[in-house]
Formats: sequence, C-alpha cells, structure tokens
Amino acid sequence: MLQAMNTGHDGSMTTAHANSPRDALSRIETMCLMAGMDLPVRAIREQVTGAVDLVCQVARMRDGTRKVVAVSEISGMEGDVITMTDIFVFEQTGIENGQIIGRLRPTGLRPKFMDKIETAGIHLPPSIFGIGERRRL
Repeated sequence: MLQAMNTGHDGSMTTAHANSPRDALSRIETMCLMAGMDLPVRAIREQVTGAVDLVCQVARMRDGTRKVVAVSEISGMEGDVITMTDIFVFEQTGIENGQIIGRLRPTGLRPKFMDKIETAGIHLPPSIFGIGERRRL
C-alpha cells in the first residue's frame, strides 16, 4: 500500500482499524514490519509521511451511531516522530432522544496541503477551517 501511494499517483485511500489518528499510523507501521519489509522504522515512518496527507477517524458512539470524530493532517517529521495536526474534531453538544448530537468543529488551523487543493481548482473559504471566526469561551 505504501509503495503504491508513494509512486507519484495522487489520490489514494485506504482503511486502517485504530482507536485514534496517531494509532492508525502505528498500525500502518506495524503492518509494514509484519509484511517483512526489511526497512528501519524511520524509513517506514518517512514513507508514511510521504504517502499520507490526512487521517479521518470514524468512531462508534455510545448510541451506536458512527461519526467522523477527527480529521488530522500529517504535517511532517520531527526527528523520528511523525507530527500530526488536528484540523477538525468532533464536539458533542448534547443527547436528544438517546442520540448523540454534535458537530465536527474546526480547530482554526489551515492544512499545509491547501495549495494542492487550490491548484485542483477547489477554493475553500478560510471560515471552513475556523479562521476568522470568533471563539466562544
């Protein structure tokens, strides 16, 4: 999967079962090691960083529904550690008729790959990312 994603073809998608965006990266790393790839862990992490732009986490809520609870950008590496930035996180606002109510809240951080999105002709207003919005205390 990582080899295919790093061959220069933009637009891959895959699924990894994990409990958090960070855990998803650890799972991918573990799968590479289990596949017998004779690479140092740092090389695998560099491959992950080069191949993955976003991790979208879906979780099953207490009411049984599934919701996107995090959209995190892979922003690079610091030493041997893959750095991530949450772009959106789920904010539960209540429970109505036994159903969890909430929204995917922007963190106010603009993804570093926005230039790729804009080059593709997609223009998103900064307000989508919570930029320029007043924060409630």
